[in-house]
Amino acid sequence: MTLTGPQWYEIFRFLLPLIIFLVALCTGYAARKIVFMRLSAWARNTSTEVDDIIINAVRGPFIIWFMMLGISFSARFAGLPEEFFNIVNKTLVVLGVFSITLVLSNIAAGLIRSYSGKAGPAMPVTSFTQNISRIIIFTIGLLIILRNMGISIAPILATLGVGGLAVALALQDTLSNFFSGFYIIVSRQVKVGDFVRLESGDEGFVTDINWRTTKIRMLQNNVLLIPNEKLTKSVIINYYQPDREIAVTVKVGVHYSSDLGNVERVTCEEAAAVMKEVSGGVPSFNPFVRFDGFGDYAVQMTVILRAVEFTDQYLVKHEFIKRLHKRYDREGIVIPYPVTALNISQEKRAR
Repeated sequence: MTLTGPQWYEIFRFLLPLIIFLVALCTGYAARKIVFMRLSAWARNTSTEVDDIIINAVRGPFIIWFMMLGISFSARFAGLPEEFFNIVNKTLVVLGVFSITLVLSNIAAGLIRSYSGKAGPAMPVTSFTQNISRIIIFTIGLLIILRNMGISIAPILATLGVGGLAVALALQDTLSNFFSGFYIIVSRQVKVGDFVRLESGDEGFVTDINWRTTKIRMLQNNVLLIPNEKLTKSVIINYYQPDREIAVTVKVGVHYSSDLGNVERVTCEEAAAVMKEVSGGVPSFNPFVRFDGFGDYAVQMTVILRAVEFTDQYLVKHEFIKRLHKRYDREGIVIPYPVTALNISQEKRAR
């Protein structure tokens, strides 16, 4: 069967929108590969992370924009009725605004993460801060979409204002945790990465502060979830403020017949060696001894050492006790067993 010229024209006219769309899609893939390969090579030579954040945020929606371009040109050559053409245009506008909103939210979250990393403990990254930025940007994007669709946003804002009171009353606990989480982050009294102990005795590292709970990873590698409101009302010991270094105290008892001057010298020598040789000790710190009481069976003293942070104290104590026990044995210093002695001659003199 031989097709005539008009038939070929009709077939070409039917396939033209599809061809235009495929050309736009292929052009988008090729352009994304070439453009982002060069942009990535350029970004690797810069010292700032801002360009990397923007490139990663735009990489995904980039192909969507070419698809939108292809759909727009295809609709023009498809000869669609005016009302369908308007629907396609409005849909593309909504999709464009949504994609730009997505890009901006990813850039904002990336910048927050980057700035927080440079600021260190002063501005920690939490899912709460990143989600707040996303919510704000998506809300603005939604209002722009509604406005472009011809929907007046003034009544919506008024309705939200009235309905917000009812929602606030219904969600008192949720909102209380939300604002408590915001207060915890702003006050910076407890930050992600801090080691804290609660009045309940639970302790661990703060790993995240979200809109409802604060996550604490305990030393047993379990996760403790605390409602933000309860955390703000609790008595908390933060072992990372004002700084991470912590005093490590070890109680020791020696026999009453010991030369206390020699005991102090030997103990300080071993403590100083631990500070310099054991990981977690503070080499610049000079340990010292304080005799603090006459016990039932020993002269009691406290040895004060220092660790880089809270969890380092366990290894510091471990090594110090081992070394001190060995040194005392070599020096002839006796650590007495807990016994009760009856002095007969003393009792006779008392009579």
